[in-house]
Amino acid sequence: MKYVVFLGDGMADEPLEELKGGTPLEAARHPNMDRIASDGVMGMAVTIPQDMPAGSDVANLSAIGVDPAGCYTGRSPLEAVSLGVKLGPDDVTYRCNLVTLSDEAALEDKTMLDYSAGEISSGEAAQLIAVMQEKFGSNKVEFYPGVSYRHCLVLRNAKTGGTKTPPHDITNRPVRGHLPEGENAPLLLEMMRYSLEAFRDHPVNAARRAAGKNPALCVWFWGEGTRPGLEPFETLYGVRGGMISAVDLLHGIGLSMGLRSIPVEGATGNFHTNFKGKGEAAIQALSTDCDFVYIHVEAPDECGHQAQLKEKIWSIEQIDEQIVGPVLRWLDGCGEEWAVMVMPDHPTPIAVRTHTRTPIPFAILRSSDAKGTPVRYCEKSARETGRFLPHAYELMSYLTGKKQF
Repeated sequence: MKYVVFLGDGMADEPLEELKGGTPLEAARHPNMDRIASDGVMGMAVTIPQDMPAGSDVANLSAIGVDPAGCYTGRSPLEAVSLGVKLGPDDVTYRCNLVTLSDEAALEDKTMLDYSAGEISSGEAAQLIAVMQEKFGSNKVEFYPGVSYRHCLVLRNAKTGGTKTPPHDITNRPVRGHLPEGENAPLLLEMMRYSLEAFRDHPVNAARRAAGKNPALCVWFWGEGTRPGLEPFETLYGVRGGMISAVDLLHGIGLSMGLRSIPVEGATGNFHTNFKGKGEAAIQALSTDCDFVYIHVEAPDECGHQAQLKEKIWSIEQIDEQIVGPVLRWLDGCGEEWAVMVMPDHPTPIAVRTHTRTPIPFAILRSSDAKGTPVRYCEKSARETGRFLPHAYELMSYLTGKKQF
């Protein structure tokens, strides 16, 4: 039996005037997702519990079949696992973004212009993270370069208890009131102020300005957490599998659950990603050593954060054409029974440019399902089914046949 999850990060949205009251999912052409919804089972599910942060960490834990309320220890430790960082029980981690801030002299007076520093390249970013490691690195402080603007800070033998704001939540807003507070805040603020000075005239930023790109002017810390303790996916669901994603967070979740990280050349985490390569990698994995593949695509989420409506619609269409379609065709001819699920982890509405905790549409199709009435895979159609799961982590049990609708 083969199992596949097609996860379009931030794919769900809200009705938009530009689309005459429709959503990007309604506007996009996605016949393969529609097949899953038409011939299978569709409904709405809550991926983010009411008392938890509306992040991709919490939402993807739900989507992969674990209750985040019982295992969540923060976002950054999952990303640290992906980077190969060994964490002790008393270590504290932070996500470290490279961001573009406005030109005011004082940090408190600046505005968050770009949470991704123009989606800085990993090579450029590594040079800037090295500056921070050279200045602050010790047996208690360690910086680890990641992908593009996403990096990791580890404080050894430290305590949690600080308040931190995701930078994508305050795009084009003043940073005052959103800077680190509480535990570890003095050190984090010292690092941020140092980066403002050290990065300002760095050759990386000089080259980026000359090329008309946003410079990376500051580090920004958020996603505080401690070592995760997730059960293996095979123990939970009896299936060996792999994780396909462009972002460290998802690989960290996968590795923490014993899933194989499946690399894809050209996977970027934005709408320029290698959609086709992800589909091909999934098929290769399913045909060799994996009976389960979780295919995560970040592109719709990034488009939502950047308010890129046309690109978000296009990204959904590419997921359908380059990933869902080829994988379904391979499954149809593989000679085994199979089950697939398509879903977003959370909405990232164009209008608000950040995550919301609104329930998401899901659809599950099994190879044994009979052909159904044609229907569109979208928020409206999913709501109209009347099927509602208050705990999205149960979806994996339905996908793997442990539960029945």
